Amino acid sequence: MPTRTPVLPFVAGADGLGARAAEGSVASTSDGNRKLTFAADTGFHGEVKRRVLEYFEHSGLASRDSPRMFVKTAVLLVWFGASYGLLVFAAATWWQGALLSCSLALAAAGIGFSIQHDANHGAYSDHRAVNRIMGLTLDMLGASSYLWRFKHNISHHTYTNLAGADDDIGITPLARLSPAQPRYRLHRLQQFYIWVLYGFLLLKWHFVYDFKNVARARIARNRFPRPRGWSLVELIAGKVVFFGWALVVPALFHPWWVVLVYYAGTSIMLGVVLSVVFQVAHCVEEADFPEPAPGTARLPDEWAVHQVQTTVDFGRGNRLLTWYVGGLNFQIEHHLFPRICHVHYPRIGKIVEAVCAEFGVRYTAHESFLGAVSSHWRWLRRMGRLPLAPATALQAESGE
Repeated sequence: MPTRTPVLPFVAGADGLGARAAEGSVASTSDGNRKLTFAADTGFHGEVKRRVLEYFEHSGLASRDSPRMFVKTAVLLVWFGASYGLLVFAAATWWQGALLSCSLALAAAGIGFSIQHDANHGAYSDHRAVNRIMGLTLDMLGASSYLWRFKHNISHHTYTNLAGADDDIGITPLARLSPAQPRYRLHRLQQFYIWVLYGFLLLKWHFVYDFKNVARARIARNRFPRPRGWSLVELIAGKVVFFGWALVVPALFHPWWVVLVYYAGTSIMLGVVLSVVFQVAHCVEEADFPEPAPGTARLPDEWAVHQVQTTVDFGRGNRLLTWYVGGLNFQIEHHLFPRICHVHYPRIGKIVEAVCAEFGVRYTAHESFLGAVSSHWRWLRRMGRLPLAPATALQAESGE
């Protein structure tokens, strides 16, 4: 069962820290007219930041450029390179190929959870150039780091669990993840079939998502500038490099259909692993899915409280899980401090939970990863059966 601190209704202020649109308690939607506003800070966010800063001052540790992170980077990249090399140049039987394909997918997921995720948040290093270079590991995996920074750092980190604004929950009509989204007959079975949809995440990114978003210059309701200059070069070069190592090089040594089978299998496994880890931190029974009051764009809580109560930690005592998922099982801490390297999250978690208890902010954590997955399954089942929530002005305006 998840553990919680008591709830006491109150509001506090917003500070972006990785979701820059939230700064000043106001976040702009894509139409340029409506504004989502967070309540003003009454002390919670300031206090939790003060105590975390105090932790770094007393410990003498740096919040970024951690030697532990550098070692981890080397381990993950060697794991990835060895898996790929053995799969393409050494595997002689189908079962060897299958095992190495799984290893390659898990290594790629580890890079996604840790290296690119920290780097594209600016949490890997104090040096912007280092973050930019390490952030390109996402392009190496076939997805644009330029677009991901808008999709994840702004769309998701600012508007967490807000239907129509948080792109991570915007997979309608195929599935319903929020009470504010429309419900269709097929959603009654979504707790069974959504795992298959998760498998297509990477294939969608490789062939559709990045190109679609560049064409329309919008992610959910949030507009962003199309890539130009060096950013455009990075996007195009990333796709070329990815398809080169994933398809072209293997096709020089194996039949094309074998290459496609292993490419699809690796991508599907990688998509499931990435999707599940990210979804079980937000799309679960214990997370909030707040909406502005009808006729307004005013959200009920300050930005920091909103982040805590729309997010759920899991498996915090599992060191291997924490290492592999890049601290994303400490998702609350990540949402409050996305520019701090994830190796510090276990220690920061104790500080955040203590401040939440003092301020009456609900802090929720599942004991295990399996518990989080089970809660996600129950939430999917509930969303497939519950009727549509009353539409807010923001939903009506967007045509949802």
